[in-house]
Amino acid sequence: MTKEIIFIKFGNRVREIRNDAGISQEELAFRAGIHRTYLGGIERGERNPSLKNIDRIAKALNIEIAELFA
Repeated sequence: MTKEIIFIKFGNRVREIRNDAGISQEELAFRAGIHRTYLGGIERGERNPSLKNIDRIAKALNIEIAELFA
């Protein structure tokens, strides 16, 4: 699996969980303390988020980090 596919799968998972929670990108970014355009890049598979930002996203979604990789 190439790294680009991994980025896309991760981004799709973040988007899926965010949509299921009924949260906008802007709201999730605010809760996570990251910029909205950065979150958009993650969801589109264009960004490689650090573990710190993955943790922030999980906490903002009230889930365990592992759920982002399920």
